[in-house]
Amino acid sequence: MERIRFMPDNFADFVRHLRRAERGQGTIENYLRHARAFSLWLDGKPVTRENASAWKTHLLAKGYASVSVNAMISSLNALFRFLGWEDCRISFLKIQRKLFRDANRELSQTEYERLISAAHISGKQRLALLMETICATGIRVSELRFITVQAALLGRAEVALKGKIRTILIPSKLTKKLLKFAQEEKIASGEIFLTRSGKGISRRQIWAEMKALCVESHVKPSKVFPHNLRHLFATVFYKACKDIARLADVLGHSSIETTRIYLTVSGVEQYKLLNRLRLVL
Repeated sequence: MERIRFMPDNFADFVRHLRRAERGQGTIENYLRHARAFSLWLDGKPVTRENASAWKTHLLAKGYASVSVNAMISSLNALFRFLGWEDCRISFLKIQRKLFRDANRELSQTEYERLISAAHISGKQRLALLMETICATGIRVSELRFITVQAALLGRAEVALKGKIRTILIPSKLTKKLLKFAQEEKIASGEIFLTRSGKGISRRQIWAEMKALCVESHVKPSKVFPHNLRHLFATVFYKACKDIARLADVLGHSSIETTRIYLTVSGVEQYKLLNRLRLVL
């Protein structure tokens, strides 16, 4: 078999391919970071299935969580598929579906409200509104750019990503807040959440600004990250309607199995359920 090695243009071509496929900026950054980490680990060795498998073993030995290792494998396999190196692709770790979430990562509605309050007290009105927008609609961070002045006026946003289009309804109370904020910031049209330079806010900036609220809000940092707002939306929405298929549509999931992950109960809830069974005499 011909000895395959990465070429300087491989990663740049891969990024262009991901952008054409309309992958989110966060996804692209993760794929690129994982691919470069593998290339660095190879240290000049050829790209083979055996070496890719050895990297997987190395990651586990370094203490990476199984979910993280599978995310890295997904990135690597996507790169191999793009380059036509199908023989180099490796299998994922088999992970049993978790029955409950880690309580240290579960954001409650009360904690969410404390984060919003802390943002207001700190004078971070944009951040407070941004968090409310994600949590009240269930959108992804990458979909914030579709929250425009026009969308707020209509009360709905048309999201077009990954070849799919879905309509996101914006609660009336939120539309009023969005329009008021846009007026104050002199944003007549287009995206509402912008930096001072007029660009969209990056995932990294949102993450950093949210983490800065932890001390003031008395919420553990492990619970404070943008995607957790989407999880909270899913939990509250499902409790209100008990319709997982409807929730999957709202979240933009192609598979209900993905939606089920969002609805995994906390360990505390699991304990309460077990205690209610009264099977210990």
